[in-house]
Formats: sequence, structure tokens, C-alpha cells
Amino acid sequence: MEYTQNTVPCGKVCTEHVGSKITLRGWVNRRRDHGTIIFIDLRDRSGLMQLVISPDLSKDVHTKAQEIRSEYVIVVEGTVVKRSDATINKNLPTGEFELQVSDLQILSRAKTLPFQLEEAKNVDEELRLRYRYIDLRRPEMLEIFALRHRIIFAIREFLNKEDFYEVETPILTKNTAEGAREFLVPSRNIPGSFYALPQSPQVYKQLLMAGGFEKYFQIARCFRDESNRADRQPEFTQMDLEMSFTDEKTIQTLIESLLSHVYKTIFGKTLQLPMRRMRYDDAMRLYGCDKPDLRFDLPIQDITKTFESSPITFIQAALKKGGKVGALHIQNKNFSRSELESWTNKAKIAGAQGLIWMRIGENDVIESSIVKHLPTDIVTQLRAIIPTLAVGDTLFVIAGDYKQSWTALGRLRLQLGKALDLIANRDEFLWVTDFPLLEWNEEGKRWVSAHHPFTRPQEGWENKKPEDIKARSYDIVLNGVELGSGSIRIHEKELQYQIFNFLGLDADDMKGHFGFLLEAQELGFPPHGGIALGLDRFLMLMLGLEDIRDIIAFPKTGSGSDLLMGAPTPVSDKKLKDYALVLKQAPCVKGQSESHSEK
Repeated sequence: MEYTQNTVPCGKVCTEHVGSKITLRGWVNRRRDHGTIIFIDLRDRSGLMQLVISPDLSKDVHTKAQEIRSEYVIVVEGTVVKRSDATINKNLPTGEFELQVSDLQILSRAKTLPFQLEEAKNVDEELRLRYRYIDLRRPEMLEIFALRHRIIFAIREFLNKEDFYEVETPILTKNTAEGAREFLVPSRNIPGSFYALPQSPQVYKQLLMAGGFEKYFQIARCFRDESNRADRQPEFTQMDLEMSFTDEKTIQTLIESLLSHVYKTIFGKTLQLPMRRMRYDDAMRLYGCDKPDLRFDLPIQDITKTFESSPITFIQAALKKGGKVGALHIQNKNFSRSELESWTNKAKIAGAQGLIWMRIGENDVIESSIVKHLPTDIVTQLRAIIPTLAVGDTLFVIAGDYKQSWTALGRLRLQLGKALDLIANRDEFLWVTDFPLLEWNEEGKRWVSAHHPFTRPQEGWENKKPEDIKARSYDIVLNGVELGSGSIRIHEKELQYQIFNFLGLDADDMKGHFGFLLEAQELGFPPHGGIALGLDRFLMLMLGLEDIRDIIAFPKTGSGSDLLMGAPTPVSDKKLKDYALVLKQAPCVKGQSESHSEK
């Protein structure tokens, strides 16, 4: 029997096939032996189809079917018939039909699996990752990757209509002085020299603008040798985009239209455009972070004025150093003492030195951990700042250094949003703009790029303090998660040289790391800008998942190990010698890879 001819996907059998002879192929999802009749649920990526195997049709087929077990790969031929009304399975798209099998071939046998597909969610994740190809057989996993494919196809479709060229940029590239830690790849042909895997195609896409491409995009693989977290992997995929002769508004409008196309095409939803915009300073002031979740309210209230004459020692000490007092106003919530203690501990974990709570009782009588230090008219003073403050409400107050305190309040805000079920079931996009150009690196005692060193500063930057210089950069945020980041770039050598110099790069550093870019800027370089969207992160948010590994086919563990392949692995002294490398200390090898002993 040819299993490539007259085939129909298992989940696509329909009325038009009734009475026809067709071929199905796939995995045995379940086998039920009812004595003379054997039923098999056959599964492929499209769904399930019930097979009926009877000795009346073929004794040889019936005998062969008796040895079949779950996850065998088979191909069958037979006639599609309608089930009786009493046996229709309304939970399956193919539940009205069954295939009366006249021929069967076993293509591959299967031993008992390390875990059953229907029990995968309760299985240790390391076991699932070690046998990832089995985990991927689950219908819900296949649907995730079908959706991933459709989203990427929709992106390509949209950008093609917008006249963008898709261009692949090198994976083996030059290590740079700025940005995240890179993976290094030794060169055998040039001993002692190394390639780097790209953190992003940043410099290449800028050079494509110098090459006259004008509109570029790429579904790009990127690599960062950093600690993993729930929404980060050492290798990931982003939609990378660059345009010549553009500005912030043009890029933002394009991305809004792109996301609107994806939502409409894939999810049948209409996005509200234009999306909201918020300056970085306002995001920090109101929400304590540069990627606020706007699915719920609860902004940070600046109540510094109320405590300017407070006798509380630590508050006065903070104010004298230029600190502030901020509060979260939780309406109509009467926390118990144990709950208040719990939130105090959470505030400390979030970075605060402590948490003051104030509860508004009947007749505006206030209960607080510092009640004897508060003026009698404290509620009146607070209402001048928070007009909606009412009986039954609670304030969580943090005092200290502005950045530290507001960051802690921002983290506490997110925890309260989840704990109190304040987060609305909707998607909230936001553009955050006017970021700082620079960040102070305490360890290196110097200014570093907040975005990257090719980001263009806003006009008049030369006359401002470093901490006050704003960048022509912008982030797009979805539900409190940074979805993408971009900027208008520097295209003149003089300005690029000034920024490099400001970052502490001397002439030799500039030439060694970025000489090619500085030279290109003297040979006709158009104004340009771009953005990159994290596709893995986007899909994770769309599906309501909490771990980015769920939407990557072959992800790494938290420590960066590939449990399926057993990577990374030590290499032999002979191979090291080919690359002119010598290890200072031999790695501790247990079973070939760290991944095999990871807990």
C-alpha cells in the first residue's frame, strides 16, 4: 500500500468522503479491543479519526491490528461511512464518521513512552524537555506552533505589501564593546580569533540602509549569553525592521498597522488605534516602571507633601536626601493583620526598606502602624492629593530614594493587581517614549547606553546633564511586558564619534569595534530608524502562557542546557588543539553534560 497516495488528513474527513476509499496515516492515539471488533483513534496534526477493524472485512488486517499499541505509526486504507446517530461523537469534528479498514501497514513500532501525552502537564519539565519530540505530539502543542506559523506568515504578508525586502544577515559576526554578553565562537582558520553570535542584527540592518535598501525586515535569530528567566532564552526570534528617511511616528504607525493586521487575520479582533503613548518619566512617576500594565488602574500617588513636617526619623532622613513618599490607594479593601504583615514582607522583597499601612475607618479615624506619629487632620491632607480616598480604603506607603521607592511600589502594584483580581481580561498596548539616552553603571563608574550606542539623542542634548539627555527611542508594551524596542539611529560620523567618546571609548576602541560603521557614515548614509519585536514573547502573551519555553520548539532550561541533545558538552583536547585553545582548568564532567545532573 502506498501511504502517499489518496491520503486525507485525519481531522479533515468530512461528508464529501462518505462512500469513498481513502488512505489515512498517523499515530495510534488509543486502541480499544471489543473482541471481534477493534477500534483505533488515529491521530495526526489535524486531529483524530476513528478506525473500525473487523475480521469480516479482512482477517489479516484484524490479526495485524491485535499487535498495535499506542503511538505506533501506521497507514490504513478503507471506506468512509457515517456512524449511527447513537454513536456520533459530538466532541470531534470527525465524530460523525469512521473508516472501515481494508488494509493496514505498521510503519513504526513504539516502546512504552517515558510519559503519556495526556499526563504531560503533570510530568516533571526536565523529562518533557529531554523527550521534547514526544511532548510536541500533544494536540495543544501542535496548535501553538500552527499559530506561530500563521502569525509569522501574516507578518511577512503585511510587510511584503508595504514594500519591505526580507534580508538574512550573518550569524557569525564581530564581538562588540556594548550590549549584553555574547556567545563566542572560535575560528579554526584564524587561530586565536573569535566570531560572536549576534545579539541582534543591529549594525547589519543599519548598513543595509547605507546600501540603499530603504525598507528591510527579517525574522531573525538572536543570541545572548545571559541568565534565563520566564520570558527569556539564550536564543530567541525577533521580527527585525529598519527604514530609511523615517521618524518615530512613521515607525510607530507602521507597527500599529502590522499588529492590527495580525490580530484581525489570526484572532479576528480589532485593535483600537492609535495606541496610547506615555513618556518614560510619566510611566515611572505613575507606575514605577517603564513597561506599565494598564489593564488595571492603581497609579502611584506622590504624598511627599503630607509628610514634609513628619516627626518620623527615617522619613525625614529620606526627604533630606531628596527622597519621596509614595502610596498605593487600594479602595474598599479591609486587610487583616496577617495580610498586612504579608504585604510588608513582599514590599521588602520588592526593594523597599519597609512598608507603612494606613487604613481609613469610620468617621475618618485612621488605623496605622505609625498612627501616633500622624497629625489629626492626616485624612484631610491626604484627600487634598487623593480626592477619592474613602472609608474602608487602605494606603500602602513607601518612603526613600525616589528610584528605589517607586520601583518597589511598581512591583507591589503588580502583585496587588494579581492578588486582588484587578487585572481586566483585555489586551492593553502602550508606546513608551522619550527614554533616557544614558544609564549610570555603578560597577564601572561610567555612563552607558540605555538602549544601544547608535541611538540618536534628542535635539539640544549637548547642553544637558547626562542624566537629563533624552533619546529618540520608543518601546511598545503589551500587558506590562516589553514587546519591542526601537529608535531613530545616528547616521553622521561626527555625532556618532561624540556619543562613543561620551561612553568612554577612545579612538582605538572606536576604530577596533566600529571602524566599519564610522567609515560608512562618511560615504553617504541616509537618516534611518527601526524596531524589533520579540516574536516568542508576543506569542506567549497571546496564548496567555507564563513561560516562553512553551512556544519554542526546542528550548533550553533555566541554566541554558539542552536536555534533548545533552548540550553544552566538553570537547576533546584534540578538537581544542584544532582551534589553538587550551582550557585553564578541565571542566567537571558528569555523564557528558551538566544538563544530565541538573536539578
